[in-house]
Amino acid sequence: MKTTTRKKTAKNPKGLPFDSEGRREWSTDLCAFCDDNLGTCCNALWCPCMVYAGNKARVEYLDEKDGVLPDEERGTCSGDCWIHGLLTVFTGCVGGWVLQIPTRTSIRHRYAIAGDGLDDCCAVMCCCAPCALAQERREIELEEGWRKRRRGR
Repeated sequence: MKTTTRKKTAKNPKGLPFDSEGRREWSTDLCAFCDDNLGTCCNALWCPCMVYAGNKARVEYLDEKDGVLPDEERGTCSGDCWIHGLLTVFTGCVGGWVLQIPTRTSIRHRYAIAGDGLDDCCAVMCCCAPCALAQERREIELEEGWRKRRRGR
């Protein structure tokens, strides 16, 4: 496929090339689990419900308000966290995956990342759910960091 280079934007802060369909790859590899943020790595591994809820709240805020979720609104034990945690405990990890897939799809669509629902299922269910959560978190953090730098904060 032919690729074209695009300038850096909020939804593509690394300036990754887009393919002929206007889609790009993830900014970081799925297996780059603990490459730069040990805290996210540990949280995704031991408390995936917290990372899931945080990712969901942050991307929803970006979608709805076109801005960065303020720190004081970043509660880690939200309703989404409890639902994910309870489903994970009572279904042997399957319930958490069910919630993670639509959020991953939403993130992939927001950033025009190549792939489809089957790719999302494989990343979450077959590969490593904590790795997928950490990858999603890094993608969101890249946009938030870009927006903060543009505002001069």
